[in-house]
Amino acid sequence: MNAQPKKATNLTLDASLIEEARTLDVNLSRAAEEGLRVAVRQARADRWRAENAEALASSNAWVEQHGLPLARYRAF
Repeated sequence: MNAQPKKATNLTLDASLIEEARTLDVNLSRAAEEGLRVAVRQARADRWRAENAEALASSNAWVEQHGLPLARYRAF
């Protein structure tokens, strides 16, 4: 993983969750960063699907109507 510059920020989090995380020696910054990384990855995927929904639907409709272009070469 690349060492990216860090930026201090303020977050409002569930107090009991923070307490439990500290009790379990969870690194709050690392956990928050990883959770944010997952959320950003999911948001990007959701946005891509929304932006490309029309093209995907068109492609799927073509395949339903005509079949897979190279289906005769499939070994399975």
